[in-house]
Amino acid sequence: MLKIKTNSRLVKKGDTFIAIKGINRDGHDYIEDAINRGAEEIVCEHGSFSVKTTVVNDTYKYLREYLYNNYYDKIKNMHLIGMTGTNGKTTSCYLLYQAFKKLNKKCGYIGTIGFYIDGKVRDLDNTTPEIQDMYEMLLECKKNNCEYVIMEVSSHALALGRVDTLEFDYAIFSNITDDHLDFHKTFENYIESKKKLFTMVKKDGASIINVDDENYKKIINENSRNITFGFNDSLYHLIDYKYENYNTIFTCEIDGRKEEFKTKLLGKYNIHNIMGTIIILHDLGYKIEEIKKIVETLEYPPGRMDTIKYNNSLIIVDYAHTPDAVYNVIDCVREYTKGRIYTIVGCGGDRETTKRPLMAKCATDLSDEVIITSDNPRSEDPLEIIKDMTNNLENKNYIILENRVEAIHKGIDMLKDNDVLLILGKGHEDYQIIKGVKYHHDDKECALNYIGKVK
Repeated sequence: MLKIKTNSRLVKKGDTFIAIKGINRDGHDYIEDAINRGAEEIVCEHGSFSVKTTVVNDTYKYLREYLYNNYYDKIKNMHLIGMTGTNGKTTSCYLLYQAFKKLNKKCGYIGTIGFYIDGKVRDLDNTTPEIQDMYEMLLECKKNNCEYVIMEVSSHALALGRVDTLEFDYAIFSNITDDHLDFHKTFENYIESKKKLFTMVKKDGASIINVDDENYKKIINENSRNITFGFNDSLYHLIDYKYENYNTIFTCEIDGRKEEFKTKLLGKYNIHNIMGTIIILHDLGYKIEEIKKIVETLEYPPGRMDTIKYNNSLIIVDYAHTPDAVYNVIDCVREYTKGRIYTIVGCGGDRETTKRPLMAKCATDLSDEVIITSDNPRSEDPLEIIKDMTNNLENKNYIILENRVEAIHKGIDMLKDNDVLLILGKGHEDYQIIKGVKYHHDDKECALNYIGKVK
């Protein structure tokens, strides 16, 4: 463990506490708490305290430089792979993590579903942790002899400097759609944050770019070695795809040859997600036939297209929580569903409000029936969030059930032969925050408990 802390609650005797000014909190307000917990040195921007005090102009800059100067040499020989995009980060990174494991390459993963080395080490509070936590995890990976570390790099993390000082062997761009504008304010700012990752690629590294996203030219860094992929003209040119027995089979032109891949993952968007794995392995020198065998064995990450068979119907739990992700999941399922599609969807509280009506419209446009419910309302009134979703919604194929458990039970009751119920928004998460109080809630667990009772 590092002997520096930016969270006073984590301070142990002998630690140095660095007071960081954050978005919602100022670390200077917690200096006395850090001292009471045993901090022997304070680094701050103002003040004088009962222990050794170092005053600097910018504590975050001090932290970055301290971490780099003291620890970067210890981790610099690991190969870092960063992934950014509105949707697909978790799936793409988890697929690559699995692939390296199957190749007997020691690998770490840092992202939405947690911190992994061999298996899950622990949950994380953020998709991309704070910079000192990031260094601790990278040092833990090094201690465990990891050769590669794959991480999801969020736009928040890039804007706030959480991966500053790091250099990447590969950076992957999946897509960018309207999201997090409550934080970034404009779509242009959002793009600029994503773009930053591709300026952090090593000189002998590469940027892997999805050219099917219309904004890719705004992301691409001409100073990098760029490897493009997509159904549009690209170096790894996707040609077509089809479904067979709940598998996706797709063709990609590589080095002038048409290569056919088979994957358990369904949908065009998951072909995009799996291309990062194919390209990196191929770029590292693995043969196409070996890559094909690995691709065929890769599984969804927890909470992504997590399927439960119920009588002659399916229940699918997925993390989709943006309009684009909702579209991709329902559009994919529509291609192989013989019956009706029922969708449960909500929107999180204390987050961007502009996507709320888009989520409801997308779900009702593509589904036969929709249940609009709560999805982690946090400090907001759940009914106000639902009102934002349904105001001016012309489609009438929906009902409102504020209680998420009741919504899941209702959705299951509606199923008949060959139907599909999609429970969207929370995926792997096992909680809801309602009026500031955190309650246990797991969509898959809720569904399994109910079908156990109604069978």
